[in-house]
Amino acid sequence: SAPRCYINKQLLNVRVLKGEPAELSCTVSKHDVTGTWFKDGLKLTSMDGVIFEKKGLVHKLIINKVEDIHAGKYRFEGGDIKTEASIFVEDPPQVDKILLKNLTSVPTVAKAGQNVKIKIPFEGRLPVRTMWLKDRMELADDARVRVDKTETFTMLSISSSERKDCGDYKVRLKNDSGVLEINLKLVVIDKPQPPEGPIKIVDISANDITIQWKPPKDDGGKPVQSYIVERQQVGKNDWVTLGETPRSCTTFTTNKVEQDMSYYFRVRAVNAEGSSSALESGEVKAVSKASPGAPDPPEIVSTSRDTITIAWKAPCKTGSSRIVGYIVQKRKKGTITWLPVNKGPIADKKLKVANLKKGLQYEFRVAAVNAAGVGDASEPSQPAFAWDSTKSPGRVQDLKVSSSDNTSVTLTWKRPEAKDGTDVKGYEVEMRSSSNLNWTKCNALPIEVTTYTVKGLQAKETYFLRVRALNDSGPGEAVELEASSGSAPPVVSPRLLIDDTVKSFLVIKAGNTIRVNIPFEASPDPVVTWLKDGLPLSNRATINTKDGTTQLLVGAAEFTDSGIYTVELQNGLGKRETFSFQVQITDIPQSPGPIKLEENVPNTVTVTWEPSASEKWEKNLYYTVLKRESQKGLWHMVGDLIYTNKFTFTKLVPGREYYFRVVAKNDLGASGPSDTVQPWRIRKPKAEFHIKPQKYRGVNHNQPPRVLVPLKPHVVTTGSECRMSCAIGGHPPPKVTWYKDNRDLSNDPAYFCTNDFGVCSLVILGVSKYDEGEYMVEATNESGRAFTKASLTIKGN
Repeated sequence: SAPRCYINKQLLNVRVLKGEPAELSCTVSKHDVTGTWFKDGLKLTSMDGVIFEKKGLVHKLIINKVEDIHAGKYRFEGGDIKTEASIFVEDPPQVDKILLKNLTSVPTVAKAGQNVKIKIPFEGRLPVRTMWLKDRMELADDARVRVDKTETFTMLSISSSERKDCGDYKVRLKNDSGVLEINLKLVVIDKPQPPEGPIKIVDISANDITIQWKPPKDDGGKPVQSYIVERQQVGKNDWVTLGETPRSCTTFTTNKVEQDMSYYFRVRAVNAEGSSSALESGEVKAVSKASPGAPDPPEIVSTSRDTITIAWKAPCKTGSSRIVGYIVQKRKKGTITWLPVNKGPIADKKLKVANLKKGLQYEFRVAAVNAAGVGDASEPSQPAFAWDSTKSPGRVQDLKVSSSDNTSVTLTWKRPEAKDGTDVKGYEVEMRSSSNLNWTKCNALPIEVTTYTVKGLQAKETYFLRVRALNDSGPGEAVELEASSGSAPPVVSPRLLIDDTVKSFLVIKAGNTIRVNIPFEASPDPVVTWLKDGLPLSNRATINTKDGTTQLLVGAAEFTDSGIYTVELQNGLGKRETFSFQVQITDIPQSPGPIKLEENVPNTVTVTWEPSASEKWEKNLYYTVLKRESQKGLWHMVGDLIYTNKFTFTKLVPGREYYFRVVAKNDLGASGPSDTVQPWRIRKPKAEFHIKPQKYRGVNHNQPPRVLVPLKPHVVTTGSECRMSCAIGGHPPPKVTWYKDNRDLSNDPAYFCTNDFGVCSLVILGVSKYDEGEYMVEATNESGRAFTKASLTIKGN
């Protein structure tokens, strides 16, 4: 006999997006097999968009563009062989790609007062659940904001937009096939707020008044261009425009005042949208300044181990009355705090300042006093050491250059000879360039070691350097040498040194620190710019760049810190290098809300709960349901990976009490529990009454059972509800039996079967992986039998 034909390669299940092509193929062992294709038990002869193809031993069914009608179970038969597989059509929410790009790449801009409407049409398997969020909080309808939701679009409407409407918006579209999130930005531009006050009076005299203010806290979304300054004389109604300052200048001096007259001032900020309301000052009176002017800096007359004698001259401007004395102040060199020398004014213009610390440098200043008060202080004197000027240390020995580079020179030397250097307290280093005759001191405080590095030099420049020894008597004789800095380093284009330590995606727990170090190389030093979502960083972010590394630091991360961060390097030659990475801020979820228990189907309990507040910002949040059968019993998990706010528990035992608990979870951990307050007890079943219908004794219209609408494959997520339906005809009405993998479901309490005038339904509450498989409906009467089959597939999320 001829060898038997067999299947070399079976049909395989296919999951495909709606609108995409799909293909089923199998391979047989004989060339002469013609074969026939079936869908849901019915022979396929022709179908729009479906092509049957045979090439050698391979038989193919090709669908050019998959639609919902193409979902189902397909079978290939040829002689005594057959193979089956299903096509599952996925139809997640989708938005037109051009519209999506326009929404996400370009902010929506509106002027204050205008109405804003953002409409997003979408496609996808119904029902599609939509949610609008602003700054991670769900938008709720109010007097100005309305969110419209239909089966084909969602629209955000804002009437009379305001600056507070600015921000980051997110649209979340979700159905059983997937989730689509759209991030967009709304910018509302307006006139600026008034400058920030109060207006300060910086200077005032008989002829001039200088005022100062701060920029507005909100520039209206457009940069401030200028400030308008106006003046009103007390007792009059008219405001006079004094002038306009650029945005970088927040002070204004006017000479349009008269002595002993009082005025009000006001300032407005101006941007491209107009001018702000005014910031007004209090009453300001123009008066003459009667106190003395500043004397010239005092001169150093002499020094000793603990005293310095200074002298000064009277100021040129004595004010409105004669000078009665002077106030003298001192400070240590390198400090900023001035300390009084005399308690009250002294009449002399010479003073010996005592009780100084020997070996320290001091500066002095003087202010004149008259009847109007203390005048302006002089500029500081030249710094002077408190030491005996009759004995000075000797010259340092062996001064030389130990090393140098393009920006620095390092000097070394030895102490003065023993007979001269026994009391050396330190050293000072001075420098000057070859083109400058003035010496500049390099160290503020005495150097205690015999080496020093002079920094900040220009490449290929010649410098003169000198070193002096210091003791209580002052500086010794200087030793001088000539030195040159190295050549400038070669130009190196900016390059980011990205390796395995630099991550492109970071998950940070809320409250923790964001710290990212990006190494780079460049010469000369580049300009480093950081951006978040294409915009400058907030004031909470700190950037530190030094020694070939730039660091982003954000303390106590908040959810608004999530986004795309970009670091950009650019040098003076126009070379640019960028790197972007994503930061996701998350946290352990908050607890779910109160739990509600209901008996929607006999002998079951449906657990519903208010969603965790974390759902608004956590995309991967899910729930776990636990139960126990006494107040002190152990908790047992009965449902996990639940992405809705409902779960149905079916395995109840009459007479027992049940307690339920719900916990929210994400990648970081679990929330605190939400527990039921009262226990749940299953109700006793009520007696059922059956009414036997009368038989119709008419003409015999008996018909065998037939499938009017077949079962369709279903794909659902764990924990959700599944309803499978078909339509059966026949007379007398057939007996309908449901099977799962050839197992009769009639007496299984986990499944609920109904038959309403031939429409047969099977309901599974809270599906699990156990419910996955092939389901069949069998219809029988005295005239025959019919059946229809379909598969149920369970997804984890």
